[in-house]
Amino acid sequence: MTTETDGQADPTTAAALHGGILALDVARAHGVEALFTLSGAHVFPMYDAAVKTEPAMPIIDVRHEPTAVFAAEAIGKLTRTPGLAVLTAGPGVTNGVSPVAQASFAGSPLVVVGGRAPNNRWGTGSLQELDQPPIFASISKSATTARTVDDIAPTIDEAFTLAGSSHRGPTFVDVPMDEFFNSSAPGHESRGRARDVIEPDTDDLRRIAGLLTDAARPVLVLGTDVWADGAEDAALHFVTETGIPVIANGMGRGIVPGGHPQLVTKARSTSFNTADLVIVVGTPLDFRLGYGVFGGKDGATPARTVHLADSPGQVSGHAELAGSASGDLTAVFTGLLAALQSAPGSRPDWTPWLSTLQTEVAAATARDNELLTAEADPIHPARIYGELLPRLADDAVVIGDGGDFVSFAGKFVEPKRPGGWLDPGPYGCLGAGMGAAMAARITRPSSQVVLLYGDGAAGMSLMDVDTLVRHDLPVVMVVGNNSAWGLEKGPMQWIYGYDVAADLAPQTRYDQVVTALGGGGEMVTDPREIGPALDRAFASGIPYLVNVMTDVDAAYPRATTGI
Repeated sequence: MTTETDGQADPTTAAALHGGILALDVARAHGVEALFTLSGAHVFPMYDAAVKTEPAMPIIDVRHEPTAVFAAEAIGKLTRTPGLAVLTAGPGVTNGVSPVAQASFAGSPLVVVGGRAPNNRWGTGSLQELDQPPIFASISKSATTARTVDDIAPTIDEAFTLAGSSHRGPTFVDVPMDEFFNSSAPGHESRGRARDVIEPDTDDLRRIAGLLTDAARPVLVLGTDVWADGAEDAALHFVTETGIPVIANGMGRGIVPGGHPQLVTKARSTSFNTADLVIVVGTPLDFRLGYGVFGGKDGATPARTVHLADSPGQVSGHAELAGSASGDLTAVFTGLLAALQSAPGSRPDWTPWLSTLQTEVAAATARDNELLTAEADPIHPARIYGELLPRLADDAVVIGDGGDFVSFAGKFVEPKRPGGWLDPGPYGCLGAGMGAAMAARITRPSSQVVLLYGDGAAGMSLMDVDTLVRHDLPVVMVVGNNSAWGLEKGPMQWIYGYDVAADLAPQTRYDQVVTALGGGGEMVTDPREIGPALDRAFASGIPYLVNVMTDVDAAYPRATTGI
């Protein structure tokens, strides 16, 4: 018998559970341990379920909906199971569009549950009445409405399964308000985190092994999906067994630890320009990788390109490929190594080629050291990294949110472990860092969490320091403050001879914003004070921002415009 409390079903009654409990039970079955949201009445049943069911689920309530979705997306990146964001109807949902687009481009497992105007008022102009799934259709794996309370559990279950299956990505489900508050006997049993494994074609792997056997100057690129697919151990084993040079991309950083003799990311240009075979694993052949075209300069023969992906739909359709394979990436690496080891003839020896690249890495490291120790006034942004790098623990999580300043991070930061680097991915969405920092602090409670901000990006989400403070989520934030949109200022000057809409207020005290919100912070104008300020930040145990004034003319030397 269902007992009633203020007209609603008692959430502890087994016979009938309201829609919020039905939804949250499915989320728990898929490994969800935190709910990110900004309060709204359309989704109150989700909050009620989080509070009253056992064990209670943490509700991380933010100051702007994008932060909630960016946080849930980063949960998906770090844990490799879908994160959960719950958004109220109308503007709450539409504020989540850019983060969902980022998750789509990055292949991040994410489920967004949205409120929706009630069915019993649909078509009459009730508050925030909007057909929301079509807005998300082009940027998600699925976007649908759970029409009735009985549809909630199976629809959200399918959304989680899709989000967590190769190729991973975001899904969206909205629920009419009246159906969310309605109750129904539970009748759906979730499979939870079970997923089907795609086996790669062994003939494809044998052909690629043949290309490797014939190659004199191969390069292996490890991308985000190697981490997302749980293939980091198989990838490192392949690297150490073959001796192949490696370049890291996205969350592929750290799979081959920083300082490893085969990691030649610092010789990226030389590697790509002179390789005869480039094998790209787990990342698109997009603008970051020359659209899959390598070498061929000054009349040289272009490199052959091989693309390995976690699912058939991710294999490049625009690049000219010498070979490709798709499937579970652990099976891809294991099968490719077996095929290479069983191939006829002698095992390839790439030592001379690796030695050439190691020489270039050493030269690049020496050049970098000059910038990392620069005493320039105004401060060169590289000096910040010169102070930060020796203070990072091996298990630190470093998050990039910015343009020029964070580009230097990509150049200098080489994580020691996988899963320690977060950036927006190929969509390039600023403002993602604060949510990612929340996710990192929740999933890695004993690790350093460092959020690297450009001053432009800081302005997009810094109010959510309030969320860090309220939920006791200490994060070290570092702002490279050149008082400009540096990524746009230089190119506009190059094109037009002038720039406009590229300057910000000089020496803005972002550190005082943080202190006003209950954290700590300080401004730095002397390069010798950067290190001590970072020490105080790490020791503080609270959200702490180090606001470093940098030279606007020290722009990052770009190798691509992204076009």
